[in-house]
Amino acid sequence: MNNQPKITCSNVWKLFGPDEQRIIKDLDKSLSIKEVQEKTGHVVAVKDVSFSIEKGETFVVMGLSGSGKSTLVRCISRLIEPTSGIVKMDDVDVTKMNGRDLLDLRRNKMSMVFQHFGLFPHRTVIENIGYGLEIRGNQKNDRTEKSMEVLKMVGLEGWHNNYPRELSGGMQQRVGLARALAVDPEILIFDEPFSALDPLIRREMQDELLKIQEKLQKTMVFITHDFLEAIKMGDHIAIMKDGEVSQVGTPEEIVANPKDQYVKDFCEDVPKYKVLSASKVMREECCDDTKKLFENGSSNIPHDSKIETLIDKLVDTDQKFPVVDTKTGKLIGEIDRAIVMKSMKSAS
Repeated sequence: MNNQPKITCSNVWKLFGPDEQRIIKDLDKSLSIKEVQEKTGHVVAVKDVSFSIEKGETFVVMGLSGSGKSTLVRCISRLIEPTSGIVKMDDVDVTKMNGRDLLDLRRNKMSMVFQHFGLFPHRTVIENIGYGLEIRGNQKNDRTEKSMEVLKMVGLEGWHNNYPRELSGGMQQRVGLARALAVDPEILIFDEPFSALDPLIRREMQDELLKIQEKLQKTMVFITHDFLEAIKMGDHIAIMKDGEVSQVGTPEEIVANPKDQYVKDFCEDVPKYKVLSASKVMREECCDDTKKLFENGSSNIPHDSKIETLIDKLVDTDQKFPVVDTKTGKLIGEIDRAIVMKSMKSAS
């Protein structure tokens, strides 16, 4: 992470109705979505949303159907015009871009991957992948070379001359991903890209995308209605309900401290030990034996170690282990089998 905002949304609203600009000017912002609809006949799809996305991170927008997540992300790319608010990319206000600048943004800086693959049935895999480069005006040799490179990256080597109809759903989605990557965008937007796939293929695609992201470090915005997918894919998650963001945080922050009942309901079935790190469950008061072990240095556990990775080390011993802040090198607590077992039993 670079701690540098790549995308910033400030007070973004989207109303659907015949006179949204007039309504938003005089709107009582404290009204509920239902009250706004009753008073004005306009539907509030996105309500006063603000957050920032760091360069190189995967930011997940999640919520149930009708929560406003897809509308919000379409406002970011201006596939839907926000009614009010500001969307910035690298400090450039996207909401003020003219048609030419917006086209340039979508061709050169941003790519989108949708749930429905949108492949051209009459084009081969390699031609589908190179389509964005063709639109840009790249020469055929350049297109082919780049397309073959990303084809390999998504695990479809040898399928370049096949047509979409000859591929499985998972393979077609890999082609969609490769097409998005071929133009080397700074920002990738995924709209529920894996929700139409079988569970096993879906997990494969999630793992594939995580591997690609580790290598490329693109800024990714990922929409999903699946909380387990959200905590697996996201560096940060924004959970939406009725057009508003209920909570923004890391998967660990959200699972450890859900802000309201809506978020808590999502967290109920999540195995905490897969998400929480040593620093979230440790005992802050350390015994003398732990302090001696810390000084020795051989048994120290980094504070950001996931509990899941510590099970084998801690489950067969009564020993307490020092938890150390990886940035400062300071002793910040201790952890033992009892703490790990407790975190494994608790899923709520």
